[in-house]
This record gives sequence, C-alpha cells and structure tokens, in this order.
Amino acid sequence: MAQPYLNLYDAHMIISVWPNSQINDRPASDGQLQGQLQWSDHIVPCALGRGGINTQKQEGDGRTPIGRFPLRRVFYRPDRIDKPITFLSVHPLQPDMGWCDDPTHQAYNTLVRQPFSAGHEQLWRTDTLYDIIVEVGHNDNPVISHHGSAIFLHIAHPQYQPTEGCVAIAVENLLGLLKQCDQHALLNIQAQTPEVC
Repeated sequence: MAQPYLNLYDAHMIISVWPNSQINDRPASDGQLQGQLQWSDHIVPCALGRGGINTQKQEGDGRTPIGRFPLRRVFYRPDRIDKPITFLSVHPLQPDMGWCDDPTHQAYNTLVRQPFSAGHEQLWRTDTLYDIIVEVGHNDNPVISHHGSAIFLHIAHPQYQPTEGCVAIAVENLLGLLKQCDQHALLNIQAQTPEVC
C-alpha cells in the first residue's frame, strides 16, 4: 500500500531537508552529517544521520532515508516543556514508552510500553533531545523488516552532532515549524540542495 501524501502538490506544507555536501559512494563526510531544513521562508541548520543519507535505509546503519514522508504524531516531555502548538496529534511522553527496533519482532517500528522483551529505544531520556519528537511516516505503511525504525524529527544537540538516522533541529525552530504543520505536511529529504527557480 502506498504511503499517503507523497505527492508534493497534495502537501499543505513542504519541509525540505538536504545535506551540506553532495552524497556519494564514499563514507559519509562531515558535510553529509549536517544539513539545512527549510519550511516556508525559514532555512535553519539540522543534524543528519551518522551514516549520511541514502535511499536504501537499513536497520542500524545510521543513515537518514531519502524520500518524501508524512508526519504522524508529536510526543513531548510534559515535565520539561509546554504542549507544542500544532495541528498534528500531540501526546505527552510517559516514562515507560519505547520504540521497537528489533526487525524480527512483530512490533518492529512501533510505539511500545516497557517492560518490553525485544530490542527497543527508550523515549524518556536523561538528555533533552527527545523532549519533542515528531514521528515520521517512514517504513510504517506497511512496516518492512530491517528497513529502518524510529525515524523522528527531534531536538538537535547544541553542536548538531549526528543522529542515528533522524533529522534534528534546534528546539526553537522545531516549535516554530510545528505551529504550521498539519496531517498534510510533507518531509522531503533530498540528496542535494534544491534548485532555486
């Protein structure tokens, strides 16, 4: 079944992401681990996956997937931050929340509750990177084993250190972006800087 909202003309808002340098077949360079994110008339720096970006996303490769993806839900830490203003569905994080990253488990690439026996990522973190998480509709319709899990748009490290495959921006930029997002917003991750008409 095809992912919804993959047509750029159907999107109410397009969020474009591209690396600071051209991708190639060599190991990811620093210019591929950071990039730019654009929405409306805003262009801001972002962190990308430690493996660079690629069209052939695999579990654990640290790559940010190239493609067009809808935004699903927003999660936030209610003990640290006010509820984000957005037209997307918003949910408070809870300490027992995780995300299954075990490609052999039937719950792969879905939200799970702990204790959970299979491999999973902890969403309630000691740092601030997951104080706001936007669930990206990557490998979820349908979920395909080993094709990647837990691709989020979240808060960046102050030095924009590489992620495990997510896209990360500064908290103030993420809050501003979310104010303009609804269920028809589209995250468009590209291999190179978009052409200017």
